[in-house]
Amino acid sequence: MVDLNETSAGASVAVLTADAPRRSRTIAPLPDQLISQIAAGEVVERPASVVKELLENALDAGAKTLRITLDEGGVKHIVVADDGYGMPPGELPLALMRHATSKIGSLADLEAVTTLGFRGEAIASIASVAELFITSRTESCPHATRIDAQTGAISPAAGAVGTTMEVRELYFNTPARRKFLKSEQTELGHCLGVIRRTALARPDVAISVMHNGKAVEHWNTSDPRTRVAKILGEVFETAHLPFDERAGPLAVYGCAGLPTASRGRADQQYFFVNGRFVRDKLLTHAVRAAYEDVLHGNRYPTYVLFLDLPPESVDVNVHPSKIEVRFRDSRSIHQYVFHAVQRALARQAGASPETTSGGHAAQLTPTGESSFSAKPFTSAPPTLNLKSENGTNWMRQSRMTQGTLPVEQPLALYDALFGRKDSGAGTSSATTTREEPAPLAWAESKPPAPYHDHSADEQPLGFAIGQIHGIYVLAQNAHGLVLVDMHAAHERILYEQFKNALAGRAIAVQPLLIPVSMTAGPVEIGIVEEERDTLDALGFDLAVLSPTSIAIRAVPALLKDADLQSLARAVLADLHAYGGSRVLTERQHELLGTLACHNAVCANRRLTLDEMNALLRQMEATERADQCNHGRPTWFQLTLADLDRLFMRGQ
Repeated sequence: MVDLNETSAGASVAVLTADAPRRSRTIAPLPDQLISQIAAGEVVERPASVVKELLENALDAGAKTLRITLDEGGVKHIVVADDGYGMPPGELPLALMRHATSKIGSLADLEAVTTLGFRGEAIASIASVAELFITSRTESCPHATRIDAQTGAISPAAGAVGTTMEVRELYFNTPARRKFLKSEQTELGHCLGVIRRTALARPDVAISVMHNGKAVEHWNTSDPRTRVAKILGEVFETAHLPFDERAGPLAVYGCAGLPTASRGRADQQYFFVNGRFVRDKLLTHAVRAAYEDVLHGNRYPTYVLFLDLPPESVDVNVHPSKIEVRFRDSRSIHQYVFHAVQRALARQAGASPETTSGGHAAQLTPTGESSFSAKPFTSAPPTLNLKSENGTNWMRQSRMTQGTLPVEQPLALYDALFGRKDSGAGTSSATTTREEPAPLAWAESKPPAPYHDHSADEQPLGFAIGQIHGIYVLAQNAHGLVLVDMHAAHERILYEQFKNALAGRAIAVQPLLIPVSMTAGPVEIGIVEEERDTLDALGFDLAVLSPTSIAIRAVPALLKDADLQSLARAVLADLHAYGGSRVLTERQHELLGTLACHNAVCANRRLTLDEMNALLRQMEATERADQCNHGRPTWFQLTLADLDRLFMRGQ
């Protein structure tokens, strides 16, 4: 019979005995090799990490040509050869030491880093987990010198001016780490991703890549636009917006993809801070927020953006991989990037996807001096710059405001289409007929304009000539035919009107003479009671009549012709999903999109020519009028050359 007490006591003794050696171990410094291997866990995550560190060293050394050779995805063999300054023989052993670098020498240097590398631990970390050979030659040396990192042996070698870093058998001495690597193609993909980022940042450097003896990539030195187009592809090349915003020492420049070039995943988003590729949540959020007005939530913008700022304003010594940064004034940087991208998207127009001619014939480009402001871009209607294919410019100052249309005849149904209100809209009857609108303000204060034959180049979007199936508006301009999706275009116009009214706390309210009652569930009843302040800010007056019904007593004047019941349910659904405070802040675009979509002119509605022209003029005066708030294009241009090709004229 076994004594359980004895067994338990024996087990306790065994545990104490097993713990005794561990508890008696003394504190001792780690060997240099083990220290480097521990550091390599952060610096050398995979072959792509090695490629990144070697490329940064080469660029810091002034390289203008980079030749990269990979075998088995970089696991077997990595060679990075450059034509930079090179290293003299006496400095080669120092290059293998931990925390030995030529890039910083004091705390002041660390706080204002201007190079890609500076920590002095990458080469030592690589040498601790792989076989490393360095061959280098300076301009003053008669021949190159080679060092074996494992033995420290130095020997003469053949080589041109520059440095060649050769890495063999990654993780040969730490097989456990090697088991965590993925397939050859996966590791190659990560390496090529690093190389492409380098190529985007430095178009002035020629780069070639070989893998398993075959050429994979090659980029000659070129201008930034050509380099970006070659790496990101034809779709980005034909649907991107170059821009350059500068304010004192700050600058944001590069290429922002149009909403029509968005993707289902965030795989073409490149942001560089002082030439260094970074993944920063602050910057990503700023760019994403700038696209909210023109991009559906499930799509991701494409961009290659560069932020330049004083080195002392950003801390790059956050992580050994140097892919994260920290800004001293993060809020100001966020606002600067957000408004820079937002203004760039607002200024562009007519940049919908390519037509049959491979591009738009006309571009609406509001001109104006770029400036850094902490306020949203809500200036007066911009000057429009119409650029033709042959480079000719027509400058036209748009004086478009709500209720002021640059056409000769008053538009009888403008109220019905755009919800224009007179000065008494807040108290007017809800039964005002559409057929007898109030006279337009400009017609009362100015004498009628003399008749003038509309020439095709008077307006960028031309003048309406008809409608197709109650969906598309056809217009003729100086370059040919313009096709407009009237619902998408009107949705953008209303969206911008709502946004400006909400920002200025100037939403006009339309009381209803006869309140509209609707059935409601417990959740909707609760939202009406809890979010009363938010509803008031949005121009809605909803009251609870009973545990199962709600009365709509007032709505925003712009929405007085909408289906009020479905509109109220949609607004309550947004408030339930996001909460009142978020709806008025970061989720504002979802709510504004809901409001605009409910009141936008619907398909199969027949418009008069005056209504169509009113729509075109409002589009010309509206920021971001090329896309609806879901990112869909609102108009296309078919040039006369396009039409000639379709009908084979002149062939």
